[in-house]
Amino acid sequence: MANEKKLVEEITSMEVDFTQWYTDVVKKAELMEYSTIKGFMILKPNGYALWENIQKELDARFKDNDVENVYMPMLIPESLLQKEKDHVEGFAPEVAWVTHGGLNELPERLCIRPTSETLFCDLYKNIVHSHRDLPKIYNQWCSVVRWEKTTRPFLRSSEFLWQEGHTAHATAEEAQEETIRMLNVYSKFCEDVLAIPVVKGQKTDKEKFAGAEATYTIEALMHDGKALQSGTSHNFGDGFAKAFGIQYADKDNKLQYVHQTSWGVSTRLIGAIIMVHGDDSGLVLPPRVAPVQTVVIPIQQKKEGVLEGAEEIKKTLKAAGLRVSLDERDKSPGWKFAEAEMRGVPVRVEIGPRDLAEGKCVLVRRDTREKLVVEIANVAEEVSKLLEQIHNDMFARAKAHLEAHISDAFTYDEFKDAVENKPGFIRAMWCGDEACELKIKEDTTATSRCMPFEQEKISDVCVCCGKPAHKLVYWGKAY
Repeated sequence: MANEKKLVEEITSMEVDFTQWYTDVVKKAELMEYSTIKGFMILKPNGYALWENIQKELDARFKDNDVENVYMPMLIPESLLQKEKDHVEGFAPEVAWVTHGGLNELPERLCIRPTSETLFCDLYKNIVHSHRDLPKIYNQWCSVVRWEKTTRPFLRSSEFLWQEGHTAHATAEEAQEETIRMLNVYSKFCEDVLAIPVVKGQKTDKEKFAGAEATYTIEALMHDGKALQSGTSHNFGDGFAKAFGIQYADKDNKLQYVHQTSWGVSTRLIGAIIMVHGDDSGLVLPPRVAPVQTVVIPIQQKKEGVLEGAEEIKKTLKAAGLRVSLDERDKSPGWKFAEAEMRGVPVRVEIGPRDLAEGKCVLVRRDTREKLVVEIANVAEEVSKLLEQIHNDMFARAKAHLEAHISDAFTYDEFKDAVENKPGFIRAMWCGDEACELKIKEDTTATSRCMPFEQEKISDVCVCCGKPAHKLVYWGKAY
């Protein structure tokens, strides 16, 4: 019994220390391990399986939107990186450089990609010649390296997995349409697959991506009231095209510059799943990406027929297309229950001698711990229905939490009080002056998260300086 309790007791309560709770969950659920190099993660099977399911679900949505996958080199020549001034300045502090090949010093430094805009531009200038070559809607799944000073598993690491889409279009209108279209793909994915509600909007010029004309974002709210930028989509206009000479002949045979976009999400989404849905017992995984959707746990498994009955249930669930495991290890049911909860398995199926004799089994929800007795003959149908219900309920709870943690501020004193005493998003009007944005960050550590697409005028004046304001901004502390 002591060992069974220990599994959960080693998790710090999220209300006591949310940061430590997060680290405990990541480690105890065996999502990752620290490597010998600071900031570089080892993704363990549980963590990588979660990323594989995210990738599979999201990639299907990309392909529904005519996205083609490619793979680009890991290394970027320094001269190529230097072609777009704003871009290189934005990434310079985080770049890792390769200076030697074997024992020989390279004639030119090579940067390990922090992102791949320059590589895609170099490709597009060679393959785009006519309006008939457009649009190019490419994406790659890869890792990138950004030498971060402060790291935290999944949220901010020096190397992380992601996807980065890079597209080229004939007109500014097509590029803008693509930018918003992919942002909507991300927001629907978060809601429909991860059960995470988001706020959509445009970043301020101060917060936009280096080299972009405009950056759009989806912002999620974690359990502790901090925001997490969960996906971004950038409209580059023709800035990169002019820097790299990407031109095409239009229908009148006149040379025009292409208009480009870029968009991406990363393993940071795993951090969002943990912090939006988790509890003091560990992970609570959304059913649609959970590596194991249901675990079958036999009770008194050494008694005649129990293990065989559990195996039959596993086969039935697997045949129904569910991701299922059977825990037949020589450990107590209580220990198995605690571990299944720690790993966030959405549904566990309990089957013992009495259940078997009655032709029934017990389903237990991870999110609410509610129990449901069902006929073994109907187990696949009942588990499938329950998984759908769990997704819907998880989303509803996360949405209620988001809505309960949005406050409005009309004066600077109200704003500062909200930052200190009301965790969550703060809606306030802004004059558009970067000086106010910098002052707010300096005074409160809160940053602008986005200017939401659904604009309201809740006041006539800027919350910081009192000058006329026309933009509603969501502010908040963030990861």
